[in-house]
Amino acid sequence: MAENGYKRRLAAILSADAVGYSRLMGSDEAYTIRTITECRQIFKSHIHEHDGRVVDSPGDNILGEFSSVINAVNSAINIQKELKAKNEGISEDRRMLFRIGIHLGDVIQEGKRIYGDGVNIAARIEGLAEEGGICISGSVYDQIKGKIHLSYESLGEQSLKNIENPIRIYRIVEESSFSFQMNREFKLPDKPSIAVLPFTNMSGNPEQEYFSDGLTEEIITGLSKLPQLLVIARNSSFTYKNKPVRIQQVSRELGVKYVLEGSVRSAGERLRVTAQLIDGTTGQHLWSERYDRPMADIFSVQDDITLQIVVAMRVNLTEGEQARLQVKHTDNLEAYFELLKASEYFKKFDKFNNILARQSYERAITIYPEYAVAYSALAFTYLLDAWVGWTENPQQAIKKAFEYSRKSLTIDDTDAWAHATMGICCLLSRQWEKAVKAGDLSTTLCPNSADILGLFCITLRSVGRVDEALFMIEKAIRLNPMPPEWYLHELATCFRLLGQYEKAIMILKENLNRNPDYIMSRINLTATYSMAGDMDKARRQAKEVLELYPNFSAGRFMKGFPYKDKKIIDDFVENLRKAGLPV
Repeated sequence: MAENGYKRRLAAILSADAVGYSRLMGSDEAYTIRTITECRQIFKSHIHEHDGRVVDSPGDNILGEFSSVINAVNSAINIQKELKAKNEGISEDRRMLFRIGIHLGDVIQEGKRIYGDGVNIAARIEGLAEEGGICISGSVYDQIKGKIHLSYESLGEQSLKNIENPIRIYRIVEESSFSFQMNREFKLPDKPSIAVLPFTNMSGNPEQEYFSDGLTEEIITGLSKLPQLLVIARNSSFTYKNKPVRIQQVSRELGVKYVLEGSVRSAGERLRVTAQLIDGTTGQHLWSERYDRPMADIFSVQDDITLQIVVAMRVNLTEGEQARLQVKHTDNLEAYFELLKASEYFKKFDKFNNILARQSYERAITIYPEYAVAYSALAFTYLLDAWVGWTENPQQAIKKAFEYSRKSLTIDDTDAWAHATMGICCLLSRQWEKAVKAGDLSTTLCPNSADILGLFCITLRSVGRVDEALFMIEKAIRLNPMPPEWYLHELATCFRLLGQYEKAIMILKENLNRNPDYIMSRINLTATYSMAGDMDKARRQAKEVLELYPNFSAGRFMKGFPYKDKKIIDDFVENLRKAGLPV
């Protein structure tokens, strides 16, 4: 419709801006002009190739528009790929990197120019992108999810300058970073990275093992709250427990720069803790300390070690981050010891030990009724009952999990595990929006907790946000490089939901090589072979399922799975039926 010579329409807008353009001009004007001209040509070539047009390219800015959102995103990806190749071999101070923002919105056209909020929002989104990166609005994401197989990181709702309402923003991860193989080595990340090895129990009493392990885990928990770090999960760092290892080996295998090791000796009311931080790439000792304290000082020792590690790694903290770094403890050692005992039971992950863990958590709460961490842990034992099938009354178990999660949050609303538990409870109760909100908050509060990221993956893929779920589980595996089976199962599930059957099959086969009786992956592999059209292999897997569970029913198996889109369940059941499993 024309308004005073103007036309309004919907368009996908690409806005790009060179990083450090003024600095480059100041250091070498001729080189910068030549380089920006070459870069403009790269932009124009890919924009035209994807049926778009360059609206304007003043200075170091480039504005393009497309009638297709998919074309706009594919164009941006190819542009960044070519620019990256062009910058290889050029010193970092002479590289020209671009940020790109893409938005689908209303624009006003006057001749060949376009104006309006659609253009303004794209320009603001561009400013949120990393150097050499791409950010998109929620309207773009909604159009491309499931159609372009990328990984996406949600940046949440962002308030943009001169834009009235917050805009949902996603960062594009160009391609899946995960190529699974055992015993692989990781590159060092671009931020401080650390593995905390299990502190050695020097007390001579094997029953004190849980105490030294607890100290290690508290330090990992504290560090995991800081987004400036990459912190390896307990599951991976504890694979080195009671083994002679070289620090450089740990650094290579886990892909971290720093490694913390130490020892604990407890005798009566006295405590001796030693700790040392080592640069795993050079072997240099950066910090060490010995603490001879009363047992009651264990919590201040934990907090001091955590803070000294951060200082030694030269991480700058705000006052709020310093407060978050400190784990909120009880002053009651008896309650704390019950919590540690409960954790040891819980890690064995079976019905009987889950009950023992619950009883210890309950004793800890009886001793210290304001113990937030004990309430959130107790909540998770009930959640497992419902989730894994360890109870005949799952609804009652979910009700208990809700109750204790809420109690934990009334005492400490920064308890990431309480929010994570609440999120899965909401998911199982089909409260989709609440599940996502709680899961998102849990990962914000503890961005380095691999398990919490894995749980949020389950929520995201269940509500249909599979690309984001894939990003979450890949990040979890980076934090936990020796992942438990359920991580790999979730990774394969994401690839299956995205139609990437070969990747899903490869990972499921690896999981079953590790544990042939892992029935979830066996069933998943059966359905995935069927979806991929390989019916001979699907039938062989179905036979294996029936040998393990003679009374298996596909419909009964999928009945409790909380997928927002019922078609996913129907398709899964149908492919199991085609493979020969009873419905």
